[in-house]
Amino acid sequence: MAMTSQAPADKPLLAALRGEPQWPRPAWLMRQAGRYLPEYRQLRADKGGFLDLCDDPAAATEVTLQPIRRYGFDGSILFSDILTIPRALGQDLHFSAGEGPVLGRLPDQASMMDHLDGGEATARLAPAYDALGLIRAALPTQTTLIGFAGAPWTLATYMIEGGASKSYPQTKAMAYGAPEQFRALMAFLIRSVADHLIAQIAAGADAVMVFDSWAGSLDARAQVDWSAGPLAAVTARIRQVHPDVPVILFPRRAPHAAQALAGQHPLVTLQVDFADDLASAAALPFSAVQGNLDPGRLLAGRGEIQHATQAVLNAVPRTRSHVFNLGHGILKETDPDAVHAVLEIIRG
Repeated sequence: MAMTSQAPADKPLLAALRGEPQWPRPAWLMRQAGRYLPEYRQLRADKGGFLDLCDDPAAATEVTLQPIRRYGFDGSILFSDILTIPRALGQDLHFSAGEGPVLGRLPDQASMMDHLDGGEATARLAPAYDALGLIRAALPTQTTLIGFAGAPWTLATYMIEGGASKSYPQTKAMAYGAPEQFRALMAFLIRSVADHLIAQIAAGADAVMVFDSWAGSLDARAQVDWSAGPLAAVTARIRQVHPDVPVILFPRRAPHAAQALAGQHPLVTLQVDFADDLASAAALPFSAVQGNLDPGRLLAGRGEIQHATQAVLNAVPRTRSHVFNLGHGILKETDPDAVHAVLEIIRG
């Protein structure tokens, strides 16, 4: 059974995601829990590898809460990784120092279906649900808790390429050259992603976010077919179970996907990359927009940080619902005090 969320009026970020403009603008940052914080680096050194943190609900809870204690953000996002889904479906996964994620051979669909229908996938993803329950209990009542997952296209690139890629040759060869085979994989991933997000909502998430980080690698037609289409399908499956839970979609650097998604479902927020125009995005029929400060600006001096923050605030009128965020994840080289400079302008 899904947990009952706090009334939106008590949670400014949740209210904004539901299309109710807030002032000051509610704020949180992508990757706000992570390597730029000394307390995170210490915990990771004590715990071991990155996946060890994700698989330990108590450790994942501590990491998630660290930036809330330090900055008092309006939103808290679960500490996990998008690649927990491929691993739960039976694909080997490990993280190599300096190389990022490395995935084993793509399992056949029958094997992945066995993991999904047999309960192995749910058991492997259970630490995330356990962590959400712990986080929910520890968060301030006004803080919105956000769950997340990777989008089907982005997950497919990792699963087919076996890791990160600059040009996605094997994925595109399948998507463009064997579309029926690729469509079958995407249909399976749509179900897996939606099920994971539905379970996160049941565990305590107020809202969920879907990261299509590599949507911008697609041409205009494929952005609609392989980014927007699956994102809309995931949202539709969530709506069948949780019709009132906001969904944040991030088709990164994929304007054709964003246009195709506009107005399809209620209670959908568009996350805007820093390379895209926030004012133009705010004109699209989404419940809210989120973004889009370049995380590189946080590496500059205090004056430039605050000037850039004010420019983002000015891009969206107060009558439009806007959640302040970065246009991509915070960089590990960021001085933690730079975030205070951002928040001073937002809250001042």
